[in-house]
Amino acid sequence: MVKPGASPLDLDASARNFIEQAGGRPAFLDYEGFPATLCFSVNDTVIHGIPGKRLLEEGDIVGIDTGVDLNGYFSDAAVTWPVGKVSPEAEKLMSVTRECLVRGIAAAKPGARIHDISRAVFSLATASGYGVVRQYCGHGVGVEIHEDPQIPNYVSAGPNPRILPGMVLAIEPMINLGTGDVRVLGDDWTVVTLDGKISAHYEHTILITQNGPEALTSWQF
Repeated sequence: MVKPGASPLDLDASARNFIEQAGGRPAFLDYEGFPATLCFSVNDTVIHGIPGKRLLEEGDIVGIDTGVDLNGYFSDAAVTWPVGKVSPEAEKLMSVTRECLVRGIAAAKPGARIHDISRAVFSLATASGYGVVRQYCGHGVGVEIHEDPQIPNYVSAGPNPRILPGMVLAIEPMINLGTGDVRVLGDDWTVVTLDGKISAHYEHTILITQNGPEALTSWQF
């Protein structure tokens, strides 16, 4: 459904209908007052965009983030899609951010630590010349939509727990074309880049098994 002329409100309604018909509940809808099933983040919106009336246009990029509550267990996943043909710089930003997610997941081995995930994401993003969002991060997920531990996309001074089999984590690089700095709009939800440049966001819910990480959210790159 992501194409020029598409309505974010139509996409949101379709996602809600799909989740509910499959027996789930949209995890984001009414979460702390959020008014939609999808976080719908276009161009310079990093995360938590609210689907609105502005139709998608050729050259936009749109981050779609959603979660599902299925019988009391939660998932959380995001992907950034091009709207028609996008600029080479947008294509590269999306490609690098996808690879940041791949490397972050690969680093989530039993016995490693949370900062190993952070380091894998941060090192690739900064080597590519991009800004890394620091104010928001990945997290544990399972019987609630947000659980400990927090998973920053940079190596912080915060807690650095060991990764153990049985943990379920949402890893989500948020990478900006320019500065990593962001601000929140007046709706108290929409997070945009401080310099107005585009941002990309990808996320998987992963299970840590004895043999390594397994992605539970199965969208394809």
